[in-house]
Parts: sequence; C-alpha cells; structure tokens
Amino acid sequence: MATELRALIGRLKRRLHEEAGVGDLTPSQLSVLLHLERAGPATTSNLARLEGMRPQSMGAVIASLQAAGLVSGSPDLADGRQTLLSLTDACRALFAEGRVARQDWLTRALQARLSPEEQNRLADAVELLKRLVAD
Repeated sequence: MATELRALIGRLKRRLHEEAGVGDLTPSQLSVLLHLERAGPATTSNLARLEGMRPQSMGAVIASLQAAGLVSGSPDLADGRQTLLSLTDACRALFAEGRVARQDWLTRALQARLSPEEQNRLADAVELLKRLVAD
C-alpha cells in the first residue's frame, strides 16, 4: 500500500504541476521561488545554502529568474553589500493563477469521476492522510 500511495501521490503532483501552467521552470528555479514565497526575501548565498548549491550556480538560477521577470533584487538595509531577492508582482500573479488552475482541475475531476458517495469516502481518506503527516 505504501508503494502504491507514494506512486499515486507522485502522479497527482505531476498532474497538478501540468495544470498550473508554470512554464518551463526547472526544479531548482521552482524551489527558489517557493522558498521566497514562503520565507520572504533572501540573499543568493542563503538560497544556495538552502539548496545545497555553490553560490555561483545559484547565481545562474537567479539570473534566469530575473531575466524572466520573476525575481527582483534590492539592497539589504542591514548590510549594503548584500542584495535581497524577492518575488515580483508578476511571479505572485503567476503563482495565484496556477493555484486557481490546479484547484479548478481537481474540483472538476472529482465531480466528473467520482460519485457523491465516493467523494465522501475520499474526504474520509483525506482526513486519514492528514493524520499521517501531522507533527
């Protein structure tokens, strides 16, 4: 059961990613964007440390995100030598649109493919899954 559940969750995750329409972002780029969204502004060196990358490699990731208009930099007021990177409004809008698209697809799929009784059973299973990942 654990193997099937892991494989199924992986397939669901890939399908939701496809529905989000985030384009051709690499896993590293997406990870950086998600970190900036969750934790707020960060320096290139902090992001590199979090991702287990060399700062030079992270610099290339950041450069591509800046060129795409997804990340912008501003001087760190506490340390003028550092640049704090943050998401642009365009990136925030892209994330919001992606979340709406994923939610819409999943809602439509649940309603089209599952009976009301099956939807209730799935809701019960979701509660069990929540218990699995609870701290």
